[in-house]
Amino acid sequence: MTVAVPPPPAVPASALYEPRTTMDAAPLQRPPHADMAWEWFRSIGSPKFHVAPMVDQSELPFRLLCRRHGATCAYTPMLHARIFSQDRKYREEMLTTCSEDRPLLVQFCAHEPQHLLAAARLVQDSGVADAIDINFGCPQRIAKRGGYGAFLMDDLPRVESLVRVLAQNLRIPVTAKIRIFPDLAKTVAYARMVEAAGASLVAVHGRLREQKDNSSTRADWDAIRAVKAALSVPVLANGNIRHLGDVGACLSYTGADGVLSAESLLADPALFDVPARASVAVGDVSGRGRWYSAPPLERLSLAAQYMDLVRAHPVPLRMVRGHVHKMVGDWLAEHTDLRDNINRLPPTIQLFCQVRVRVCGGVKEVCVCVYVSRFANDPVLSRHACGGHIHCVTHCRLARCSVAPCPLTSCSFLLLLLIEQC
Repeated sequence: MTVAVPPPPAVPASALYEPRTTMDAAPLQRPPHADMAWEWFRSIGSPKFHVAPMVDQSELPFRLLCRRHGATCAYTPMLHARIFSQDRKYREEMLTTCSEDRPLLVQFCAHEPQHLLAAARLVQDSGVADAIDINFGCPQRIAKRGGYGAFLMDDLPRVESLVRVLAQNLRIPVTAKIRIFPDLAKTVAYARMVEAAGASLVAVHGRLREQKDNSSTRADWDAIRAVKAALSVPVLANGNIRHLGDVGACLSYTGADGVLSAESLLADPALFDVPARASVAVGDVSGRGRWYSAPPLERLSLAAQYMDLVRAHPVPLRMVRGHVHKMVGDWLAEHTDLRDNINRLPPTIQLFCQVRVRVCGGVKEVCVCVYVSRFANDPVLSRHACGGHIHCVTHCRLARCSVAPCPLTSCSFLLLLLIEQC
């Protein structure tokens, strides 16, 4: 169900953009669309686990893979509003979806309100989106040249006009994804302005525009908590969601209504899979916790599922290349000829499937060798060999097939995983 959100009254950006000193300030005035914003949020299931927008990486097959493993909402990749509104080929290539791909937020970047509105209306009229999201967070050089993303933080009246033009002219909600300023009061005032302009949801990436390396920079959950306390519409937290343990820690610390994850999902598309990831160590707000990556053998299974989704829902293969590298990178370090083929040859589904099949074949050879040479007479391990498949330690890297000492033999206990997809 899509709930229409009434346009808010006009509020000048200058009137809202005033320094404030309180960290947990209550909303200045509850915006008139707040109740409708919450009704809409509940109508899409009050999703907590969001696939963040990633250029050429949060495409349909990857969104579906993440949904299969616990994600409850997803963003499209950032789409360029002017090109989207003017180029049918760009629209058909960059925005693909299906009935299982809901709820879905379609994200645009834009400098001119008229281009943003034209693109948003095309999406609204197609009926494929639950909301239109505006990107105010991209920190890359191309965004600076185009005058969009995080570089609109230097032009707050334009930010306000972009949000307001959608809020006043669309039947579906408008949402916004922002970054923070160095000054907390300035960040809170910025978020309030976006809300007052008509945003029905605000996602806060807790890093500065200058902080582009997410792996080395701790996201500021205090800033997200302050924004959540100040706004009346749903707020999502983005930043430092390294594993499932961080999800609970972030929601508890910030009070946010959900979290987004980007780079961590690329390493582990099953990050939000609560049953499968329940044993992952609980995160901490100090930033000392380590990043989590799914075990190499499990990533092979995820890669197989992803390729099946690519076959069912074709997308530009440049997008597929990046996911293949992320999911089977450990094995490509062993099969350097396959790695070179991926980097040199024109991308095809056949090529990527060849990588997965070749790697799986190598894994089974290693496991068979180890099983036969070390464990064939073990009454416990022998129960795990069935149907031509051999279970293997989930955290073991691919070893050369030999009867030489193997990492498997030195484990005090074995975490066994059947590679059913091989």
